Amino acid sequence: MSNIKGIITKVYSDRYRVRTDEEYIDCTARGLLKLKKDKPLVGDLVEIKENQIEKILPRKNSFIRPPIANIDQLILVISTTNPKPDLLLLDKQLVMAEKNNVEPIICVNKIDLVESYDEIVNVYGEIGYQVITTDAKNKVGLEKLMLLLQNKVTAFTGNSGVGKSTLTNNVVGKNVSEEGETSLRLEKGKHTTKYVELYEVIANTYIADTPGFSTYEIQGIDEKNLEKYFVEFTPYINECQYRGCTHIKEKECGIKKAVAKRKINQGRYERYCQLYEKLKGEKRW
Repeated sequence: MSNIKGIITKVYSDRYRVRTDEEYIDCTARGLLKLKKDKPLVGDLVEIKENQIEKILPRKNSFIRPPIANIDQLILVISTTNPKPDLLLLDKQLVMAEKNNVEPIICVNKIDLVESYDEIVNVYGEIGYQVITTDAKNKVGLEKLMLLLQNKVTAFTGNSGVGKSTLTNNVVGKNVSEEGETSLRLEKGKHTTKYVELYEVIANTYIADTPGFSTYEIQGIDEKNLEKYFVEFTPYINECQYRGCTHIKEKECGIKKAVAKRKINQGRYERYCQLYEKLKGEKRW
């Protein structure tokens, strides 16, 4: 009997739910796989035989928190208000998407609550990121979102309360993620998702219900390499006078000149500086 290929859609205890072309199969993992450093993750493409995972196929990417592999794209959800836009978190997530070769799509939600949200759309759109706008509760913008999801494995990220759960539920068509209540006083929501799971929307189209993406910090990046992941910096790096320019204290810096000429957004540059100093401090400790 030859091995059957499938994708892990759920991990619970020591068991794995695998979606094959024909059905869902609950499996255990071969003993040797459990001893390896890289244990099976949700999103892994695997080969199974007699309800046992025999082999994990090569991954295109993987994350520790949340534990998931082979994400094609991240929908970075940011609300216009309540909670107010957290652009530092958004930039962290863009950095991690770039590092892990995941396509980022920015989703500006709750557009019904404010008159203008052009600043967010324009800043990130001019960099080259795809930006869509939605009103999740009233199902505005869902058609375009659905088109972007087809034949992909997609995860939604963002602060609690921005509308990730509502968007996920609308896309999947049922209440797969318990919606957290937003605290008006703290402008924070209660994240209620307990584990990672893939939901099949249509054939070969999966949505990841994932705790943890909204809280992860930048991992595995040296501060000297941070410039690579601020993609709008690339055309100006060669204009820096000094090799290994940090783009912070140096005077003859191509990035700082581009900021002064408004070719690079001032806010994005300031958040780069924040992240650079944070990474530098973490390495020192």
